[in-house]
Amino acid sequence: MFDDKNIKPMLLAVIPFDFENKYLYEIKFDGIRALVYVCREKINIRTRNNVDVTHLFPELFGIKNIVERDFCIFDGEIVLFDKGKPSFSSLQKRLRIKNSERIKKMSFDNPVQFVAFDIIYQNKDLTNKTLVERKKILDQYKDTDYFVKSKVYSDGKKLFASVKKMGLEGIVAKEKTSKYYVNKRSNVWIKLKNYQTDEFYIGGYVKNSTSYSLLLGEKKNNKLYYVGKIKVSNNKDITKEVLAKKKTSNPFCNYEGDGIFIEPNIKVTINYLEKTKGNLLRHPFM
Repeated sequence: MFDDKNIKPMLLAVIPFDFENKYLYEIKFDGIRALVYVCREKINIRTRNNVDVTHLFPELFGIKNIVERDFCIFDGEIVLFDKGKPSFSSLQKRLRIKNSERIKKMSFDNPVQFVAFDIIYQNKDLTNKTLVERKKILDQYKDTDYFVKSKVYSDGKKLFASVKKMGLEGIVAKEKTSKYYVNKRSNVWIKLKNYQTDEFYIGGYVKNSTSYSLLLGEKKNNKLYYVGKIKVSNNKDITKEVLAKKKTSNPFCNYEGDGIFIEPNIKVTINYLEKTKGNLLRHPFM
C-alpha cells in the first residue's frame, strides 16, 4: 500500500441524517482532499483522484520530521487559511502555479496546512481498525505549523450550529466503529454542508444534450449581474416556464458567453455553498 501509491481515499455520503452518539463529529474544511505518504526520507502527496501534487506544496515537506522512523499514510485536507477561514479560491491559485521559484515564494507568502483526520498506514495497513483506534494512533503525531490534527467533537448539533455561525463549509459525522474503505464511498461517513439560500433571476439558458443550464443573475443598481448556472432536466416545471418565454437580447452586464436569453423576471430560490471573490456561486442547486 505504501509503496504502490495507487489507492484513493474513502469518500463521504450525503444521506438523511440524525445526530446520534455513535458518531464522532469534525469540521469539514474547504480544501483539497489528499493522502500523504511519508517517511523520514521522502514524502508524496496525492489528491483524491491520485494526482501527484507534491511539488506544489513544499511547505508540507516538514511532515517528514514528525514521523521519525515510521512509514505512514495520512488522510486529510490541504487547506489555505485567509484571515482565519479556509479560502478555496486562494488555494486554487496555488494549484495553477507552474514556475518552481513562484511555487517556493507562494509557500512562504500563502502557506497551506495539512489538516489530518485519519491515518490508514503506520508500518502496516490500519484500514481494518476502527476509527477510534486509528484516531489514537494519529494522536501520536504532534501538531506543527504545517501539520494539524482535526479536532473531534461529540455534540454534532452544537458543532453544526457553530459552523453555520462562522460561515464554514459544514461538518462530517463518522461512526466511531467504522473501518476505512479504500476506493469507496461509504454511509458510515456522512457530510452535512452549510448551504446558503438566496433568490436569483433567470436571464437565459444553454441547451445541453439531455438537459438545460439556467443562467442565473442578481440585480444591483438596475443591472443584472451573472452569478453562475445550474443544470435542470427537460421535464422540470421551471424548464418549461423558461422555454415558453419570449427570447430577447443578453440582459447580463457581465456575461459574454453563449446562451439563449429571456427577460429576467422569473425568480428562483437557489442553495449554494458560497460566493467566490468573483461573485460566482459555488455548488449551486435548487
